[in-house]
Amino acid sequence: MSNLQGYLRSDGRKGIRNTIIVAYLVECAHHVAREIAWPLRDRDVHVIGFPGCYPNTYAERMMERLCTHPNVGAVLLVSLGCESFNKHRLAQAVERSGRPGHTIIIQSAGGTRASIAAGQEWVAARRRELDAQTTVPMGIDELIVGTVCGGSDGTSGITGNPAAGLAFDKLIAAGAACIFEETGELIGCEHIMAARARTPELGAELKASVAKAAQYYATLGYGSFAAGNADGGLTTIEEKSMGAYAKSGSSPISGLLKPGDVPPTSGLYLLDVVPDGEVRFGFPNINDNAEIAELIACGSHVVLFVTGRGSVVGSAISPVVKICANPETYRRLSDDMDIDAGRILEGRATLNEIGAEIRDHVISLGEGHRTKSELLGHQEFVLTYKTFSAIGPACLPAA
Repeated sequence: MSNLQGYLRSDGRKGIRNTIIVAYLVECAHHVAREIAWPLRDRDVHVIGFPGCYPNTYAERMMERLCTHPNVGAVLLVSLGCESFNKHRLAQAVERSGRPGHTIIIQSAGGTRASIAAGQEWVAARRRELDAQTTVPMGIDELIVGTVCGGSDGTSGITGNPAAGLAFDKLIAAGAACIFEETGELIGCEHIMAARARTPELGAELKASVAKAAQYYATLGYGSFAAGNADGGLTTIEEKSMGAYAKSGSSPISGLLKPGDVPPTSGLYLLDVVPDGEVRFGFPNINDNAEIAELIACGSHVVLFVTGRGSVVGSAISPVVKICANPETYRRLSDDMDIDAGRILEGRATLNEIGAEIRDHVISLGEGHRTKSELLGHQEFVLTYKTFSAIGPACLPAA
């Protein structure tokens, strides 16, 4: 029996964290935002932001979803003043969400020192207010959980990824919504996914999303397959895809999302992270944290991160659970890893036991426990330029 506790938001959603976000709206404001957050960096004050000076609908939508995420309790926007980002619209979205919000414009506030001082005063006051808030009971059926894999090797698809998939099955059976990605690492698995779709129309959308990814990477001349993957024993994108696919589990697929789309019901969802239209902005995701940010923008309270070679990143806003697929990697990096899935290879645990352990770990995060990356202060965040069209009705047949 779980004892989840959440922070109730005005839209009825609940968060398992009560984080203050300090959000810079152009790279020129990044230093000021980082300095504002620094004194309270170990008290759930996180920095996120968009570095670009030119407008981008995707980035503005992402920032709106992130600043109104259920794990977020208050938001400070830091603007230089002359960037193209629509700070007024973002501030209005935060205000409508019922969260405390404030905007500092560096050019009007008197520069770096004055902006940092004003920002630190506002954040400290909000931290005291949020710390006094009480939690309310929360059900597993109110959780959204995402999953990603990175630093994959030959063990990832044998231990960590299928164990994460089993955890997904268990969480979905309890009413949670679970999101897996990415289409660029599911090439060759599209027909298997389509067979699991709730409707034939959704199955067609799933296949089309993978075909788009294959075409996108072909145009770039580079697939989602790194030198480190080969060093770790993987040989082809198809082999990597089979391992990545395993983390989806075996539940029926309820829908296809794009960054910023929140699952309307419980069930399993695929997140399409490859931009629509012609190749304009380079690689779909420049690193794992870009994908994590997109999962969080879809409402993920927690993100499962499976790695074989080893990764030490966490994330702003939502905790990241590190699942280590390789027992040798776990022994080297145990301070950064939450789950030792490599025990499966050594006969010290079964897939089902590790899947249950992952599920229990997710639930424990809503009971007050912290991940290794949280305890170490990891708050990585990346947001770049992209473009997406809206999903069609076939993508969410249960909505």
